[in-house]
Order: sequence, then C-alpha cells, then structure tokens
Amino acid sequence: MRVLLTGASGFIGSHVHPGLTAAGHEVVAVDLLLPSAHGDYAPTPDGVHRVDVRDGAALAPLVRDADVVCHQAAVVGAGIDAADAPAFASHNDFGTAVLLAAMAAGGCRRLVLASSMVVYGDGRYVCPEHGTVTPAVRLTSDLEAGVFDCRCPLDGRTLDWALVSEDAPLRPRSIYAASKLAQENYALAWSLATGGSVTALRYHNVYGDGMPRDTPYSGVAAMFRSSLEAGRPPQVYEDGRQTRDFVHVRDVAAVNVAAVGHELEGFQPLNVCSGHPSTIGRIAERLAEVHGGASPAVTGQFRPGDVRHVVADPARAADLLDFRAAVSLDDGLAEFAEAPLRDAVPTARPRV
Repeated sequence: MRVLLTGASGFIGSHVHPGLTAAGHEVVAVDLLLPSAHGDYAPTPDGVHRVDVRDGAALAPLVRDADVVCHQAAVVGAGIDAADAPAFASHNDFGTAVLLAAMAAGGCRRLVLASSMVVYGDGRYVCPEHGTVTPAVRLTSDLEAGVFDCRCPLDGRTLDWALVSEDAPLRPRSIYAASKLAQENYALAWSLATGGSVTALRYHNVYGDGMPRDTPYSGVAAMFRSSLEAGRPPQVYEDGRQTRDFVHVRDVAAVNVAAVGHELEGFQPLNVCSGHPSTIGRIAERLAEVHGGASPAVTGQFRPGDVRHVVADPARAADLLDFRAAVSLDDGLAEFAEAPLRDAVPTARPRV
C-alpha cells in the first residue's frame, strides 16, 4: 500500500518509517521539522518532504495518491504554561482538521492516528469498600504536605489503581492532552461524515533510542538519562510511586505497521502499552543501575495537573491487531541507558 506518513522525522515517526518500508509499503514521508523539536537549522533528511500539515494545497496531491495516512505529526509534551496553547492548537488540532479535509477531498478513507494516554487524564481507581470511584482532583495543599495518593470521595480511603480500558471517560488535564482529544474528536467526526476508518493509537509512555535530550517537552525517561549523563541524580517527583506503563518505541512502530495492515471499521481507539506497569521511581533506579551514576533523588516536588496513576489495559489491541509488546521493560531500559538520543535542541516554546 501507499502510505502517507506525517511527522516522519520525529522520535516515533523515524521508527515507523523503516517499519512500514520493511513491511513492503510505499511510504511518502513528510515533516515540518519544527525548530522546537529538531533545532533551528535542521536539514531535511533524505526521503522526507518538508511539508506543513496545515497547508492543504501541499497535502492535496500527496493524499490523493495515498491508500492510508499514518498521522504522527504533532507538538508533544505537557507544555510549560498556558502560553503554549496556541501552538498545540495550531499544529495538532488545526493541522489534523486540514489533513482530514484533504483526505475527504482526495478520496483517502483510512487514517492511523497517533493519540495518547493523556486523553484519559487520571487513571481508574478502586476503593476496597465502594468499588470503582472517581477521585477528586488532588489539592495543592495536600501535595505540598506530601499527600500524593488519590482518596475515595466517600470515605477518604487510599485508592488502588486498576487497568484503564478504551471505554474509560476522557478527561484531559494539560494543554497537550486537550489537543490530543481534539484530534480524536475531529477524526471521529470525519469517520462518521465520510464512512472512513480511524485507528486511534493511544500511546502510553514511549521511550527508546532517538528520544530528544533534556528539554521541557521531553519524556521523563530521556530526562533521567540526560541527568545521568551530566553526572546529576535523576530528579523524581512526588514520592516516586506514581505508576505508568512504559512501551518501547520499536513496539510502537510495530503497532503502527499492524494498524496500517489491518483496516478496522469506523473509529477504533486502542491502548498501546507493554502490559507491565512500573513506578516512576523504579524507572529512574533501573536507568541509574545500568548507566551508572548518582542514585535518583526523590524530591517531593510536583507539577499541577499531574495524575497519580494511569495504567492501560492492552487486551483490545491484542484482540484486534494481534499486537503484544515484545520488548520487556528491563531489557528496554538496559538498552535505553546507553542508546543514542537526539541531539539537544533549543528549549524555546513551539512556534505557531
């Protein structure tokens, strides 16, 4: 098949591209090469067209010839503050809307969308007495006092986390999360209007070679790596017991290849995760063990809007795409501790 791949030079896109090619697909690779992600003077890689997905005229001829669009292009990260909102909305939401309009006009009816677990906001919690409950947003006063766990709204007990399925309520808590949910909503509406199919891959915490080095928009695993390389202890927020699912970028590339090769009807969101959750503290400890260097420092600091636990149910992706993560967390982190990272880039905000 002929696949239009957006964001082809990014951290994930640069792994998806060779995966699609190895699977026998003809790939048309595009990327805007935003300075906030690639540096101010990034050259256009061989085989990649410099295209802004917000430019419908540039997209039109590429979409007309595509059997499926694999949409990875996005401004990523939690954002620094509200000043980032226009860039996230422009690149992620407006860009996706322009792409979908071009697909509708050009007759392309299949989309594989890079979404994110951030659309869930907080995870799923279970009270020993009351079953599944929705905790209130954690209070700043509690966080400042070192009270990090979510509590039952009925009796105040500490809640246990449970697996989040794709049918969970969507409650984004950051600018980035709001933009990813908007992408999903546009894609769902496009699917209903055109009869097209959308596979929305909700990535959990992706890590691996080629991650950008320490920037305000980098993932926590890369930030830990950057600290270790600089001889500093990794800085672990809260008490380090917050839980996530870390999935290796090779597995993320593999699920994209599977999604391109298996058309699903309508709009289908799928968790992309390893199925083996870990605490943030353990991630920092494992990287320090393998890389060598200072032991992690558990700081007690926190970021407003951070969630305590969000751990995914991998069953639906296994059922519909026969996808199961192949890289174990221990092996992946051991590899990542020495893997090449993307050269440091300016820490400026994304530009509209």
